[in-house]
Amino acid sequence: MRKKSDLPTKTCPVCGRPFTWRKKWARDWDNVIYCSERCRRSKS
Repeated sequence: MRKKSDLPTKTCPVCGRPFTWRKKWARDWDNVIYCSERCRRSKS
């Protein structure tokens, strides 16, 4: 079991907030860009 502080993080280009790796993104982590669906929809 990994600690939450040991998980990889990225910064969302829309809101600028850092977000942490999630289990549902395990296979797609390299392709994840936005922290949430809301940021993905309001990217422009």
